[in-house]
Amino acid sequence: MLTLSGWLALLIGCVEYDMGDRAAAESTRRAALSLAREAYNPEISGWAHEMRAWFALTTGDYRGILAASQAGTDASPKHGVAIQLAAQEAKGWARLGDRRQTEVALDRGRKLLEGMPYPENVDHHFVVDPAKFDFYAMDCYRLLGEDRFAENLAHEVIRAGTDFDGSERSPMRMAEARITLGVVAARQGDLDQAVNYGEWALKVTASLCPPCSWSAENWRPSSTGTTPRRRQARSTWIT
Repeated sequence: MLTLSGWLALLIGCVEYDMGDRAAAESTRRAALSLAREAYNPEISGWAHEMRAWFALTTGDYRGILAASQAGTDASPKHGVAIQLAAQEAKGWARLGDRRQTEVALDRGRKLLEGMPYPENVDHHFVVDPAKFDFYAMDCYRLLGEDRFAENLAHEVIRAGTDFDGSERSPMRMAEARITLGVVAARQGDLDQAVNYGEWALKVTASLCPPCSWSAENWRPSSTGTTPRRRQARSTWIT
């Protein structure tokens, strides 16, 4: 009963945060962590710490990401959540501009992923599959300016998220993949392509993907200027 309650609390906390109620989400996260300790369930503990890393990421507390990721890894080093914690740690280091530590965290996550069976249900929120890890790595490489890696991973994210009939799953991943392609295009001076990607992605992110707005920050150095096209690009990505 305690274990089921812990998983439910994790899910409710995620929904609360997505709905913008940060205080309630943090309270529910703490409840999940308490239930995990009572149930002696390290996996739920790990995910409760991962939620704290996620909260820190969305509020710009990059050192907080690292602290939460380390606490989660210490609590649950051998479960699937350790992969996600490694990815969150990599995101924190990437935002701090530490390329070496980013690669160390990504490498640890990849090794953990390779050592675990492929998940039976990749739509389960509390599992990590190769496509999800590619999505996290894409984010890191974009922030580090590794455009070739970021672009290749963005295309892979889109490929993996497209069904045989052309319909797309995981709108958040797909939107941020296109934002990544837009950022790369902007850095290469292709503003027409960048604007196209940006306009498409922002139609989705307005209601589904607030975290993708972080990616627009990468546009600022590439879209300055006074030409009409540059003004349109700047408006598309920063508004």
